[in-house]
Amino acid sequence: MKKYWHNCHIATMQNGRYSIIENAGLITEAEDIVWIGPATDAEAQLNSTSFQSIDMNGAWLTPGLIDCHTHSVFAGNRSIEFEQRLQGMSYADIAAQGGGIMSTVRATRMASEQELLAEAEQRIEQLRLEGVTSIEIKSGYGLDYLSERKMLRVIRQLAQKLPLTVKSTCLAAHALPPEYTGRSDDYIDYICIEMLPKLHEEQLVDAVDAFCEHLAFQPAQVERLFRTAKALGLNVKLHAEQLSSLGGSRLAAEYQALSADHLEYMTEDDVKAMAQSGTVAVLLPGAFYLLREKQYPPIQSLQQHGVAIALSTDLNPGTSPVLSLRLVMNMGCTLFSLTPEQALAGVTLYAARALGLEAQCGSLEVGKKADFVAWQIQHPAEISYWLGGDLSKRVIRHGQEVHF
Repeated sequence: MKKYWHNCHIATMQNGRYSIIENAGLITEAEDIVWIGPATDAEAQLNSTSFQSIDMNGAWLTPGLIDCHTHSVFAGNRSIEFEQRLQGMSYADIAAQGGGIMSTVRATRMASEQELLAEAEQRIEQLRLEGVTSIEIKSGYGLDYLSERKMLRVIRQLAQKLPLTVKSTCLAAHALPPEYTGRSDDYIDYICIEMLPKLHEEQLVDAVDAFCEHLAFQPAQVERLFRTAKALGLNVKLHAEQLSSLGGSRLAAEYQALSADHLEYMTEDDVKAMAQSGTVAVLLPGAFYLLREKQYPPIQSLQQHGVAIALSTDLNPGTSPVLSLRLVMNMGCTLFSLTPEQALAGVTLYAARALGLEAQCGSLEVGKKADFVAWQIQHPAEISYWLGGDLSKRVIRHGQEVHF
């Protein structure tokens, strides 16, 4: 039976703009949107058809929110490192003492699938409560085949258990594991020859990511990984230009990466390359804020060259323990000078593009999935405006209301 959602206003987010329809209606059938427009035009669409009428009580409808860069599956936390950074230690110094990513690797290797699943579900529940209907989750705290496989299996289980669209990204090239100290090329070979083909064969991977940085992997090593991923038919993404300028974002563009993420130290040439390839720039203001960075991503250059800008929590235990995508939207406005409209586009349409999901979600259009949030607000700008708290809302995913 069709459902007619009415007595509402809609910010469709087509073309990255609010694209508002006031006094609107939306018709869904099964999981899909089959009509959207002014309520006065809906009657012709519903003639001779049985349907369920659903009054939205004057709400504003937006696409479901999309968190396109998270590390939600891990064990333990790094609150002590947070305190150390506040006392003056750098990210690199902490890593050199065995902290950073490696401390999470040790905890994650020791945890069972059941423990990882339970912990991740608790964290993701906080995002779901804010209206997130799609999420990307990376591995990268295992750094060996069995541990990476364990993480990726948990990601697939979350997709089955929760009312979310979940994309799984293999980030085995996140850091150099201790058993490969001084042998980073050998570790990249291990990923390319042994680990990634097995994980792909088990259908555990949707995309491949890497950390291209002086304390992780060099562009030439990332390129070997990208070639392997492309040969397997997998999309690629990249952590690039977070702490230094290595040209990783340009490399990502060369390989038609879905996204390059962080980007504080990217150059004008990097921006132009991403504009040409259509690679999305995913900005992560939570990590920028927690690390107290001084180098800003080149927002004006990205906008000038027409690069799509997405926002995400970067939810992780070390540099961005952020459980609120709405807070990230506010940070995108206050720290990076985006408008609320641009911030909303960054967690809907452009976030969908960063996951290869633009044909399915990210805007409210005929033919896309019926993933939307009905907010009891006066204007969509309020989604970025309110700092903290819970905005009254109803969440609909694939045409079904989600109950918490």
